[in-house]
Amino acid sequence: MIPSKEDLLLIVDVQNDFCAGGALAVPKADEIVPVINRLTARFPHIGLTQDWHSRGHISFASSHEGIELLQVISLPYGEQILWPDHCVAGTRGAEFHPDLDTTRAEFVVRKGIHLEVDSYSAIYENDHKTPTGLSGYMHNRGFKRLFLAGLATDFCVLYSALDAVGEGFQVCVIEDAVRGINVADSLAKAWETMARAGVRRLSEFDLTSISA
Repeated sequence: MIPSKEDLLLIVDVQNDFCAGGALAVPKADEIVPVINRLTARFPHIGLTQDWHSRGHISFASSHEGIELLQVISLPYGEQILWPDHCVAGTRGAEFHPDLDTTRAEFVVRKGIHLEVDSYSAIYENDHKTPTGLSGYMHNRGFKRLFLAGLATDFCVLYSALDAVGEGFQVCVIEDAVRGINVADSLAKAWETMARAGVRRLSEFDLTSISA
């Protein structure tokens, strides 16, 4: 298919800290960069998301005394996995991968900006009620279908997909343009959860055979 004016490609968190050598590197994350760059040439509308945390963010294990990395704790907004410090605002780790082509991106949604709540989804913070503004923007622009690429499949891509479905959008995840962290089998669970929600899983090459 030739993506229409109602389609948006959203590139999720392809940032240095999630790529090779980063503070929270996703396995094989760098492999998706050339795939995404090819996809950007096909879509008329492209957006980016960027993790953008304050120092001492509540999702960092270092902000909680005696807590280990990847431990799950209860916070006022629900359960939270504690991560290494990553994507701190203004640092190199928060910058986009140097080989990612961002020249045609129309906007950047920065998420995780609030010190006391994390944000996996591009649409809502992890309290599931504080919006980033992306849904309203998409509705105002007349977008109907969201294509997701980026990092990580089992966290930010997953939550973005589910929230987008909840906001009334058709959602597709391009599987060769995403990679997962896979904490406690979270990757397989993510694909199952998205399938149940009606999210379509496709490849870069499947795009040529999907009806508009």
